[in-house]
Amino acid sequence: LEEAEIEDGECLTALVLQPQLAATEGAFALWCRGDSTIVTWGDADHGGDSSTVRDQLKGVQQIQATNGAFAAILADGSVVTWGLAAFGGDSSSVQDQLRGVQQIQAAGFGAFAAILEDGSVVTWGSAEDGGDSSAVQDQLRGVQQIQATGMDFGAILEDGSVVTWGNAVFGGDSGLFGL
Repeated sequence: LEEAEIEDGECLTALVLQPQLAATEGAFALWCRGDSTIVTWGDADHGGDSSTVRDQLKGVQQIQATNGAFAAILADGSVVTWGLAAFGGDSSSVQDQLRGVQQIQAAGFGAFAAILEDGSVVTWGSAEDGGDSSAVQDQLRGVQQIQATGMDFGAILEDGSVVTWGNAVFGGDSGLFGL
């Protein structure tokens, strides 16, 4: 404080930015929530090179990762993805739907699910790992939370019921278990 020449009685506001880290199978992404600086390294194909989207990564709130791709929620509720397209790194087919995103969950092998502010869900990435939720899309309303395994998703709805999709063998078909 002496070096900054702060005098007794002056007001000082401090902002502490907590570093966050996400990882794919072969790359890392480091950021501070709300900051515009993202550092990525590792295997370029698995998201270690974010140079093609760097200008879009402003105000990052959250980053999730599959085995080969990253997805970042920005302060305005939009989403930026990079990495292997087959692992969710290409969200162009759903980009116009990714507005007002509240949370993203990643199924480890290669799909993402985003909860929007209206409680609906948008998915992309590997269809067999949950990137295609069309079979249950009409049930995905009022979603409160999503969790994932490596190959599927489970969503808790506002009425307490559970909807699952993805690889049936690994939990993507909760009807097999009477839920």
